[in-house]
Amino acid sequence: MPKIITEDSIIGDVLFKWNIFEYEENNRPKSWLIFMLILAFALVIYSVFTNNFLFSLIIILFSIIVFLQSIQRPIKIPFIITNLGIIVNNRFYRYSELSEFYIIYEPKEEIKMLFIETQGLKPKIRVPLMDQNPLEVRNKLENFLEENLEKEEEPITDYIARKWKLH
Repeated sequence: MPKIITEDSIIGDVLFKWNIFEYEENNRPKSWLIFMLILAFALVIYSVFTNNFLFSLIIILFSIIVFLQSIQRPIKIPFIITNLGIIVNNRFYRYSELSEFYIIYEPKEEIKMLFIETQGLKPKIRVPLMDQNPLEVRNKLENFLEENLEKEEEPITDYIARKWKLH
């Protein structure tokens, strides 16, 4: 379980530090918004006809989240790699809470992402590398975590979210 950083928290020596956005901001055209609105409306109607009210609730909540995300700007949060763990915003993850990492770097697709797998059922940590050199970050993290060399593509959920501009 990540710990919230306080003044007396021991985080170790800072190896890398950069700011990331809370989520990716997409400049969606009006046609995208109209298409998604029609799709959401069609799915809600379908779910009502099939008596699947939970599905319609999920579609409505998802639509509200995407709408709220589109009208506000993401905040910048600090991401720090130390010799004892990583810090995302104000949460400190010890290396013992993390299992592995991998980096997806595809310049043609403009993908430069660090993925850190957590222990147990916690979600993976997805960090844009921004202006950081992926090789330098990789070399430092290899001292503390195992790199998963089998993962050469971004997760399918990230691919779909990037292509449909859902992040």
